[in-house]
Amino acid sequence: MTQTLLRGRLLSFVRAPRSLTDSESYRYETDGGLLMDKGLIVEIGPYSEVKAKAEAGVVEIDHRPHLIMPGFIDMHLHFPQMQVIASYAANLLEWLNTYTFPEECRFVESAHAQRIATHFYDELIRHGTTTAVAYCSVHKTSADAFFAEAMRRDMRMVGGKVMMDRNAPQGLLDTPRMGYDETREIIADWHGKGRNHVAITPRFAITSTPEQMEATQALAREFPDLHIQTHLSENHDEIKFTCELYPEAIDYTDIYARYGLLGDKTLFGHCIHLSEREADAMSEAGAIAVHCPTSNLFLGSGLFPLKALMRRDRPVRIGVATDIGGGSSYSMLRTMDEAYKIQQLLAERLNPLESYYLMTLGNALSLSLADHIGTLDKGTDADVVVLDAAATPAMALKMEVVKTLPEELFLLQTMGDDRAIVETYVAGAAAKGALR
Repeated sequence: MTQTLLRGRLLSFVRAPRSLTDSESYRYETDGGLLMDKGLIVEIGPYSEVKAKAEAGVVEIDHRPHLIMPGFIDMHLHFPQMQVIASYAANLLEWLNTYTFPEECRFVESAHAQRIATHFYDELIRHGTTTAVAYCSVHKTSADAFFAEAMRRDMRMVGGKVMMDRNAPQGLLDTPRMGYDETREIIADWHGKGRNHVAITPRFAITSTPEQMEATQALAREFPDLHIQTHLSENHDEIKFTCELYPEAIDYTDIYARYGLLGDKTLFGHCIHLSEREADAMSEAGAIAVHCPTSNLFLGSGLFPLKALMRRDRPVRIGVATDIGGGSSYSMLRTMDEAYKIQQLLAERLNPLESYYLMTLGNALSLSLADHIGTLDKGTDADVVVLDAAATPAMALKMEVVKTLPEELFLLQTMGDDRAIVETYVAGAAAKGALR
């Protein structure tokens, strides 16, 4: 396989930024070279030095003056909800019952699941996302379609069949036994195949009986290295209903803890309305609160206290995500633009260095996958995005007065979308251009 050498401005993070001027938190090469071979990054540094190490016949692609970064990571979205996006509803529970559950019933048909999987991956690549953590529907067919398409494109993806045995239409219900058995089958069929990671996926406590939560606990014990993903404290009515269903629990978070589902590979979507006790419990367990800003605003769920959770004496680990289709954009740039606005409303500041850290290395660390993704380090996956901060006439006009790297990043975050994604490389291969 021929090596590929990318030339451009290289940016990746080494730790969380402490301030807007914290230049030690990232590595930046103004004329950099990134050498890719067999799906991995094999050299990185000044262009002239990397070029000298490349094999004869290397394919060279000059992306100057664009910015080259690790591919974006989306920590929480719903693969079956592509046709649910932009559905008008008053709140979470109305939105689920009116639009989401009926749409997910369609995924019993493998042809439909396969068709949506193709569009799903196209949109991720178009927006510069190279790894995502996805909920499939309750049907095994949906998980099969999701993982098969990931393998076909050689993408590192995390996903799982949702387990849900109550409070949903009949076409969306499994049983505790079926949810357990089918999840085990999906693990056997797909986990570790290609770059696939299977996640144990109880949708949320409202849609799982205690018996199904026990089945989920059994899976977590049998497969302790797998991610667990579910929802937590998104909406006040949801919290009230959940606690009524589990009256023996101290609070919503305690429900998951009682079933052994509170750990350092547990991804909790939303976590907007945590009590201090719940935040302490999550911190102690190392669980991750996944912030979904466009969804939280679209559904009127609340303002996620990101900075407050990060600076607690017992901080909570954070991820960021689009939450398609409650979320209103596939773009992680748009996602972090809304995250910035939410913090503004809370009288907090989220600087652009923090935003880009969160959607690259920060999310990779939250997934325990930073050895593979989230950086441009030698030996990691060659999942890369190329960004153009002058992608539209309005952006180009603004770029005339941009003087610093943080200013450029903030422009991309504030005004950018899929048009700002010049190219997305997956395992070293140009993927966005292939969509055209």
